[in-house]
Amino acid sequence: MLTEPTLEKLRAMRLTAMAEGYVEQQNMPDMHQLAFDERLGLLVDAEYLARENRRLATLLRDAKLKISQACVEDIDYPPRRELDKALVRQLATCRWVQEHHNVIVSGATGTGKTYIACALGNQACRKGYRTIYRRATRLFDELLLARADGSYVKLLAKLARMDVLLIDDFGLKPITEQEKLDLLEILEDRCGSRSTIMTSQLPPAKWHDLLGDPTLADAILDRILHSAHRLALKGPSRRKEKEVKPEA
Repeated sequence: MLTEPTLEKLRAMRLTAMAEGYVEQQNMPDMHQLAFDERLGLLVDAEYLARENRRLATLLRDAKLKISQACVEDIDYPPRRELDKALVRQLATCRWVQEHHNVIVSGATGTGKTYIACALGNQACRKGYRTIYRRATRLFDELLLARADGSYVKLLAKLARMDVLLIDDFGLKPITEQEKLDLLEILEDRCGSRSTIMTSQLPPAKWHDLLGDPTLADAILDRILHSAHRLALKGPSRRKEKEVKPEA
């Protein structure tokens, strides 16, 4: 029989799922009733699905999303949240990534900004886009260390290659002059060629004051707010709503 040589060749070509499917077919008597094309199609489907699952697992692992299990299907829309369901559905198609647009998610603490941003990041991974998550403060710290050890240019190049860069909690603390310059460098590399998600407790209208320097502020905001889809979340903190009240 040619079973073993065939399996060896499939594994040598790293067609592991197809090899496993071939063994399963050999052990299923009813499978021989199918035509050759149908059996081959099942093997190809198995290999394709396995590779897609591995690709997605790699993208999600590399993305390092703060809420890895966040997904657009689980986003809820209570009236007081004032979340635009039609816009979220549109963003779920990831056409905004294809067109190199940005997404701004703003709202008070606890309104679910990070969850929605991570859900969009997760969706981008599912569509095959390279995504990376960073909290704003840690991103600036990482850039500072990169300057010190000589890897600054390499880090900027890595960020520039990402299809989606998710910067969380922008504007939690005052931004130094160097951080403004770093942010401008990052956004300059991405403007018109990649997509960025930013979350902030501050509405975009207050970002100019946060950045301070009018020249740098204009340059930064032009690159991030141009062609940006905005989600402004309302309502009380969802964390407080989920707290269990003590018994009387």
